[in-house]
Amino acid sequence: MSFTIRRATYEDKSDWLRMRQSLWPEAPIQYLDFDLDDRLADPDYAVFIAARDDTGPVAFIEAGLRDYGEGCETSPVGYIEAWYVDEHIRGQKLGRDLVSVAEGWAREKGCAEMASDTWLENEASIAAHLKLGYQEVERLVHFVKRL
Repeated sequence: MSFTIRRATYEDKSDWLRMRQSLWPEAPIQYLDFDLDDRLADPDYAVFIAARDDTGPVAFIEAGLRDYGEGCETSPVGYIEAWYVDEHIRGQKLGRDLVSVAEGWAREKGCAEMASDTWLENEASIAAHLKLGYQEVERLVHFVKRL
């Protein structure tokens, strides 16, 4: 299968939102939708869409610049903010290609390191990161108490 990876445009917002909903199904639509225009306009943020000619968008990656990334020694740091491939497309190295494009964007922005995160229980994401050469540097547990 052949895929085209390109920068997202305003015309991609509905497909991008659909994939964001698949990535974060528990998040309210208002939360997932509120920053799309800002993300597309931000020069320190990049959204790349992968599409097939016959079916349209099937994957995306969002990358941004951060001043700090856990385990990083340089600043700014390229950061994978979101990474998603439709389930029926997984295993075809499209995720790897998206990460490579995001890493290239970060290099162009002057970054020497790329960082990312995922949930502790997301074993598929952890394995994918490790397979692409990312090293686990820290585990974090968040707490809350209602007052």
